[in-house]
Amino acid sequence: MREFLKSTRFKILLAFLAFLVGIMIYAVTKGGYSVSGASFINTATKPFRKVSNKISMKIEHNIDKINNADEYYEENKKLKEQIGVLNSQLTEYDALKTEVEELRKFVSIKEEHDDYILSVPCDVLGYVTNDPFRSFTIDKGSADDIKPNCPVVTAEGLVGITVEVSEHVSTVRTILSPDLSIAAVCSSSNADYGIIEGNILSSEKGCTKLSHLNLKNKLKVGDLMITTGTSGLFPKDYSIGTIKSIDYDTSGLSMCAEIEPCIDITRLTSVIVITDFSGKKGDD
Repeated sequence: MREFLKSTRFKILLAFLAFLVGIMIYAVTKGGYSVSGASFINTATKPFRKVSNKISMKIEHNIDKINNADEYYEENKKLKEQIGVLNSQLTEYDALKTEVEELRKFVSIKEEHDDYILSVPCDVLGYVTNDPFRSFTIDKGSADDIKPNCPVVTAEGLVGITVEVSEHVSTVRTILSPDLSIAAVCSSSNADYGIIEGNILSSEKGCTKLSHLNLKNKLKVGDLMITTGTSGLFPKDYSIGTIKSIDYDTSGLSMCAEIEPCIDITRLTSVIVITDFSGKKGDD
């Protein structure tokens, strides 16, 4: 017995008991709780049990995916089909919304100009390749009563004129082109006349040019220029664009102005053709 008390084993056991007593005393003094051997073991093994639980849950999740793979596949397939139907409905809605908007523009033009005979809204098929003046084709032609030299417009302003017409397709020359001349006047003063003729420098900025202005004109930046209707090629008082800048022309004998069209001609998606209007004299 005496030898056991002096042995290393006894000393280790005594140290362990002292450690447990210390923990119990600490728990009582700090929180008023007693610590049993079981709670001590639970505390010591808590990190290991957390890791074990996570591993177990992950294994169960993977087993569930394997066991129910067919069910999940069918469910995913149905969801994809539903998404496809919804996307199709959304596309149809967007197309219908665009169509309604175009018809609204059509009606607004007709309400403001009841003497106009208008085509149905025409979709822009595409711009003519390598044309800096942004000529484009539309999906309506002679079958829709469209002829060459018909004004092409939107509700916001003048776009150009038809130049080539087949049965179902027409080519439109825009007001950015130097090959199209339009007599214009200031809408606010009904004075200060000029001629709209595009050029390459202005067209690069999506603008056109107003030339042959009197040196004593009273035009200012922001003034709206409209058609005079004197040529018979375009209806009277249709908006063309606003003055962006004014300067002398190269000769110094008259002035000119850069005109920003009422609509961005470089981004057209649809237009309307005026097939006839009151006072039209025919082709000029």
